[in-house]
Amino acid sequence: MPHFIYKAKKPNGEIYSGEKDAADRYELYKMIREAGAEVITVSDKKKNSGLNMKLSFGSFSRKFKIADKITFARNLGSMLEAGLSLSRALSVLERQTRAAGPKAILGEIIDDVDKGVTFAGALEAHPKVFPQLFVSMVKAGEQGGTLASSLKILATQMESAYLLEKRIRGAMMYPAVILSVMVIVGVLMFIIVVPTLMKTFIDLNVSLPITTQFLLTISNIISNQGLYVLGALILIGLLMHEWLRKPSGKYVVHGLILKLPIIGSLVQEVNTARAARTLSSLMNSGVNVVESLDITASVVQNVHFRDVMEKAKDAIKKGELMSKIFADHANLYPPFFAEMLSVGEETGKINEMLLGVAVYYENDVEQRTRDMSTVIEPFLIVLIGGAVAFFAIAMISPMYSLVNAI
Repeated sequence: MPHFIYKAKKPNGEIYSGEKDAADRYELYKMIREAGAEVITVSDKKKNSGLNMKLSFGSFSRKFKIADKITFARNLGSMLEAGLSLSRALSVLERQTRAAGPKAILGEIIDDVDKGVTFAGALEAHPKVFPQLFVSMVKAGEQGGTLASSLKILATQMESAYLLEKRIRGAMMYPAVILSVMVIVGVLMFIIVVPTLMKTFIDLNVSLPITTQFLLTISNIISNQGLYVLGALILIGLLMHEWLRKPSGKYVVHGLILKLPIIGSLVQEVNTARAARTLSSLMNSGVNVVESLDITASVVQNVHFRDVMEKAKDAIKKGELMSKIFADHANLYPPFFAEMLSVGEETGKINEMLLGVAVYYENDVEQRTRDMSTVIEPFLIVLIGGAVAFFAIAMISPMYSLVNAI
């Protein structure tokens, strides 16, 4: 019979732990309820293991996926709205969670809440799982007595950001796969096909055109110096990675990305939508403007957009309108963003105006990512056709020379 370790709460509020054999968890819940207590956490105990299950979770198994966080926030908000206490709602979610990592984290959060720690404080103990945005919105909800509403807003915000990122990744997946296959096939051609044909041409003393000589040079480099080339590429990649982690590298690369055709304007709209959605959600949950701007700056990915957020935060501290800062940086944040923000400042409905901006640009990004497939596909066809044509001409030209010589 399975052996369970449980934690329960008596009617007088006293929390106690124990161990008990039961056919399953449901029987254990029934036994504890009949004893007049309320179940808080339950975990299986492996009889042949000297280690507690909780200690077997590595950092990888404790991963809390974005989808899990969205579900967690939405379901918790719904249960609180229905009248369940925070402790009981968390306990229900913990029992429903099947993944070992998230289940362990929820158990730790429940323990902290039962000890009197605020829900935001319990979440803050897991910074790698719950970002500052999550914690701040929960904290504002607790302080304002609107935790259920804040959690639902948070779930909507996270879901919108997740779907936006997913659409962009989906649009980039097709060209990435095609280009990767092209590179692999090209390398195999240079290692296997080209050397064989070149040996034949050289043995027959056929004069080679410039295109064929070019392919021969590349083939020799890959075949004879391939490891050195690969090592050099890896070293360059590592150096680029380190450089990109520095502010100077981010400023240069993020600035260049914004100047790229098609990609630049898409990045601009993505960052604008993310900033508007996050700022609207935070302010709607009751987080003060300065803290909202500070958190939003950490969420925005492009450093140039982040700098504008920092300037807006400084302007608010000085008593100035933040819409003016965004209007002065129309090359980054579109004029529509500043105009809607200005209307929000005049009417006192900043969060509503920003939500409208977020929805507008999210819809635009969705449409543009759909259109990108239509634009990229013919471009890739031309690119592949050009590469095949160049290779064919380079290989066929010496054959014509050989036929003429015969």
